[in-house]
Amino acid sequence: MSLVDDLVVLRPEGLYCPPGDFYIDPWRPVERAVITHAHADHARAGHAHYLAAAPGEGVLRARLGAVDLQTLTYGAAIDHFGVRVSLHPAGHVLGSAQVRLEHRGRVWVASGDYFVAGAADDPLEANATCTPFEPVRCDCFITESTFGLPIYRWAPQHELFAGIDAWWAANAAAGRASLLLGYSFGKAQRILAGVDAGIGPIVVHGAVESLNAAYRAAGVALPPTRRVTEIADKASLGRALVIAPPSVQNSAWTKRLGDYSDAFASGWMQLRGARRRRAVDRGFVLSDHADWPGLQRAIRATGAPRVIVTHGYESVMVRWLAEQGLQASALSTEYGDEQEAREEAREAAAPAPEANP
Repeated sequence: MSLVDDLVVLRPEGLYCPPGDFYIDPWRPVERAVITHAHADHARAGHAHYLAAAPGEGVLRARLGAVDLQTLTYGAAIDHFGVRVSLHPAGHVLGSAQVRLEHRGRVWVASGDYFVAGAADDPLEANATCTPFEPVRCDCFITESTFGLPIYRWAPQHELFAGIDAWWAANAAAGRASLLLGYSFGKAQRILAGVDAGIGPIVVHGAVESLNAAYRAAGVALPPTRRVTEIADKASLGRALVIAPPSVQNSAWTKRLGDYSDAFASGWMQLRGARRRRAVDRGFVLSDHADWPGLQRAIRATGAPRVIVTHGYESVMVRWLAEQGLQASALSTEYGDEQEAREEAREAAAPAPEANP
């Protein structure tokens, strides 16, 4: 199939649909952008018009402000210049979506970022903060590959949260706060939904709490949380789980916690070297992306004979796909943790969220 026939091509602005004249998660300002989810590397300011899944409206507005945003419920479709566009659950974060494009009998799906539970029929394995991933049959599947190496295999979720609870409980018994570092959008809320809130109070950074409000408004059940600035009895912090973005590590913000143990929640914690570089007491392997087996299951479930890999370990994934007899290639994109980390740092440094109760 030639590039002329492709429903999605790479332009300097990002992934472009020629017959529909719109972009998917563009990294430069464009007229029309379809957004898969509100993480900063996929949802950027400056576009004239945005289209996204309805459950993500609150978090998108919390991060982008007053933008011209049109929303679609999952599975609903619109026609734009003859391209039928619909959004389908990706299981990554609140409002995350795969973009299905249908034009003249051909179907392409751009995944954005996605998470596939280890056992889809086990409620203990689902991401409780968003709609689970749903495979969409297509002719070409554009997939992420953030953790596209065989070493990345997530432990059962209930085991992971049991480990976090045990660490928190041990610290509480010793009178130490438990500082758990994780991205304020998506990761923080998944932690909140998974831990045992009966162990002690839960305290969050202002950047986390502003997004908690968007999740609660969307109907996601989260335990009660308070900002550090709201804690009058500092002794109670010795029993608290404190959730904050990674950029607060070793900052002045942490001094108000007194004695504490710190940990980092990320899929990168699978690697011992990453844990050492983070210089934390504990590392918990928790990711909102598919692991290696999850990527394989998701790709197979689409039935696509052609697969395009966008970001992550592209060469490894392309080689595996070719070994399966699939037509495989890669596109160089600007998605990844670096942009999201910069966004987190800006949120953590902003004084307003912490100053307002």
